[in-house]
Amino acid sequence: MKFTLLSFLFAAFLSSCLVANPPARTITPGAEMINDYLFLLKGKGVGVLANQTSMVQKTHLVDTLKSLNVKIKAVFAPEHGFRGEASDGAHIKDGFDVKSGVKVISLYGDKKTPSKSDMEGIDIMIFDIQDVGARFYTFSSTLQYIMEVCAEKGIPLIVLDRPNPNGFYVDGPVLDIELKSFIGLNEIPIVHGLTLGEYAQMLNGEGWLKNKLKCDIRLIRVQNYSHKDKYKLPVLPSPNLQNMSAIYLYPSLCLFEGTQVSLGRGTDKPFQLIGFPDFKDGKMKFTPRSIPGVSDNPPYKNKECSGIDLSDFGNSVMPDKRQVYLYWLISMYKAYPEKDKFFIPYFEKLAGTKDLRKQIESGMSEEEIRKSWEPKLGEYKKMRKKYLLYTDFE
Repeated sequence: MKFTLLSFLFAAFLSSCLVANPPARTITPGAEMINDYLFLLKGKGVGVLANQTSMVQKTHLVDTLKSLNVKIKAVFAPEHGFRGEASDGAHIKDGFDVKSGVKVISLYGDKKTPSKSDMEGIDIMIFDIQDVGARFYTFSSTLQYIMEVCAEKGIPLIVLDRPNPNGFYVDGPVLDIELKSFIGLNEIPIVHGLTLGEYAQMLNGEGWLKNKLKCDIRLIRVQNYSHKDKYKLPVLPSPNLQNMSAIYLYPSLCLFEGTQVSLGRGTDKPFQLIGFPDFKDGKMKFTPRSIPGVSDNPPYKNKECSGIDLSDFGNSVMPDKRQVYLYWLISMYKAYPEKDKFFIPYFEKLAGTKDLRKQIESGMSEEEIRKSWEPKLGEYKKMRKKYLLYTDFE
């Protein structure tokens, strides 16, 4: 009888441990769900829009598909190129991929959308690119353009979805449509809280494609993903986002691209440092250099800057902060000696509004600025709910 009771208590203890410490979920990107889309490719001419993040475990999607005898007609390359070896904003040329021998057509050079001849022989398209969840990260715009081309030509588009590493919150000013550009095409906030699969649904559902076209999407979902997850990327999404600290800081620090402040391009900590020459409150020194394929001509090249290292803050605070952090932008504006030169015109396109610059110049507090976002941000949050494929963070 004692043995039975002890056994029962031990079993109950193990059960409570399992409940308190459930086994970790394995998050599986859409690209790895091959059986869910391979049958759609058989006997078809296939186009693939991909980059270095388009991995099926340790093998690139294109190499995987070729090994399965899929007929790939062309690969389309976004910003940074097909293998992700070009620096931010660098002109990408057409060519052939050395490893696979497949024709590569650039969508970040002379054109942002495929031409009629580029699409010849393509019966179905695949989109597989890792996003970081910020409006000004250009892959969401590339997705929209390829959806429009596919819709015009009646070509189905398979979207192989991937987790959003900043998908656990929504924040920032909503884009004013008059500021529409390649770094912001639609009325969404800086941090949109969507995977690109969810965003594709929004593009269709809200009629945001050109001429209100609808793209025939075959969406392959991520398995075991939730917007509550802090997903760590297995492959760098671009040359200047080199770790998770930079990825968490990116939605806040990218606004400095529209100012006279360096955000660490040309150093070993891009998107983790902020500063400028003669910044009196700087805690450390850094000197931007030309780094081929990463930052060819960074701001303040070869000039010593005084600044702040935010890498620890990015890792320890930003995942729980869950908001666009304006403190640094306001502080740097106050510290910059020539206030009339602090902002450059590009800032409005990044912010998606003309108000933010005026608010900072007028001395508004971060709390007051954030309050001004609320009406449109609240409307966006309601709209976003319609397109969620995964459990939300709220």
